[in-house]
Amino acid sequence: MNTEITGTILIVLLTLLLAYPLGRYMAKVFAGQKNRLDFMKPVEKLIFKIGGVNPDEGMNWKQFLKAMLTINLLWFVYAFFVLMFQDKLPLNPDGNPGQTPDLAFNTAISFLVNCNLQHYSGETGVTYFSQLFVITFLQFVSAATGLAALIALFNGLKEKTTQNLGNFWNYFVKSITRVLLPLCIVVAVLLVFSGTPASFDGKDSITTLQGDSVQVSRGPAAGMIAIKQLGTNGGGWFGANSSHPLENPTYFSNIVETISILVIPMALVFSLGFYINRRKLSTVILAVMSVLFVLFCCINIYYETKGNPAIDKMGITQSIGSMEGKEIRIGSAATALWSVITTSTSNGSVNGMHDSLTPLSGGVVILDMMINALYGGIGVGLLNYFIFIIIAVFISGLMVGRTPEFMGHKVEAREVKIAALVTLLSAFLIKGFTAFAAYMVAHHPEIAWSVKPSAWLNNPSYHGFSEMLYEFTSSNANNGSGFEGLSDNNIFWNVTTGFVLILGRYLPIIGPIAIIGLLAKKKYIPESSGTLRTDSYTFGAMTLAMIIIINALSYFPALALGPIAEYLSLY
Repeated sequence: MNTEITGTILIVLLTLLLAYPLGRYMAKVFAGQKNRLDFMKPVEKLIFKIGGVNPDEGMNWKQFLKAMLTINLLWFVYAFFVLMFQDKLPLNPDGNPGQTPDLAFNTAISFLVNCNLQHYSGETGVTYFSQLFVITFLQFVSAATGLAALIALFNGLKEKTTQNLGNFWNYFVKSITRVLLPLCIVVAVLLVFSGTPASFDGKDSITTLQGDSVQVSRGPAAGMIAIKQLGTNGGGWFGANSSHPLENPTYFSNIVETISILVIPMALVFSLGFYINRRKLSTVILAVMSVLFVLFCCINIYYETKGNPAIDKMGITQSIGSMEGKEIRIGSAATALWSVITTSTSNGSVNGMHDSLTPLSGGVVILDMMINALYGGIGVGLLNYFIFIIIAVFISGLMVGRTPEFMGHKVEAREVKIAALVTLLSAFLIKGFTAFAAYMVAHHPEIAWSVKPSAWLNNPSYHGFSEMLYEFTSSNANNGSGFEGLSDNNIFWNVTTGFVLILGRYLPIIGPIAIIGLLAKKKYIPESSGTLRTDSYTFGAMTLAMIIIINALSYFPALALGPIAEYLSLY
């Protein structure tokens, strides 16, 4: 067990070591400085020429959002129809059927918004064609969309007074050609050598050690798995996700995938410091994020390696921890680490079943998604953290009796209202829809759902409530993981989570971009002795306090009804 815990520590430290140079590199790429992948310029110029785009043309915040939202709408329509008619398209050796309209609606939105909530099983719910040209395609473009939005925020912070947040198309294309695609090639090669399939053959017949004959799905999985992790997407090629022996064959592949999830979100915090030349600010932000991240890791590793208290009461020794829903080749400690990393980054992939986590570990991953700003998804993690910064600046200004300022710009009523709206909206979506689902289960109305509410839950009482709370929390956080005791492939869950996915993705992007657009065009105010220093550890502590207070006030009652009550019931 000590070896397992040491392994988790080394994984985090190795990720940190890789994140620093990657952060410096990405800052150079988006600042237009010379870098090692400048040989991609001809490819990028060709893309811009075909698209009729001038990459040097600046955009204000409204133009930036218009470009982003327009192309995202086009991708949704494309994905929706391909998924419905995938059975009539090529590359379908296993003969998988097309998706129903409600499932196609949910799947298209889910992968469009970087959530990858899967109400289908990867082996049977999609074909090789839709895996590659819908699922994998959207995993690239959704990650690039979030990264482009973050660079717009960087530009607003960098300049003293400006309306130019940069060109969406320029940042979007470079996010793929200079960051995501090169890293994916490296990770995919490592996975192939670890045993992950990368062929277009159909199912293979094998004989197990017990002598049973089974059909095993294959396919060009390695490339998709690489971008699902690096792009903080999370959708599994196989239904069991990264707990599947072909998707995550060995402990080495588990290390590679774990690092892949965290490295870009962590690197982007360093990129902030390099890009706007305020490294101390990025250090403070990284420290605040890491405090909660390390705390959550310690809680989950402790409870998962300790085992289930209900089994302890039976006098059974749990020398390898709580292993229900986990893989022996990975272990309880590495699974606990993954559970925190995947929910800290809105990745959502799993190497063990979260539904089997001990109660407090399950509560931690739900809370992690509720905060949704500890590293976060590519780009959007820092955008969400920016909302907490604005609220912390406003509260700090009230405390000292002066107009709040951030980076030389006054934070006024409009900016604070937008930040408050984004924060309140998340709580409303999670708690409002969970309450609606709980009502449906409690009253069992005779309505035309494909599955009656009474059959949604495989678990009663507190854990059943946690399953529904997790589903909407995961949807709102663009995470995509789930407590899979929930039967979610039906009209109710496909439609309701679909709407939560849309609002939970775009409003937290629109809000920060609007705020930085409004702030950046204001008159710059030079720092003075009375200026609140937002790159100090004191302000970092203030931001941490805001994160804790806001989320405690918003979500403690819901957590008390689910994982906390379940934990107390065990004793």
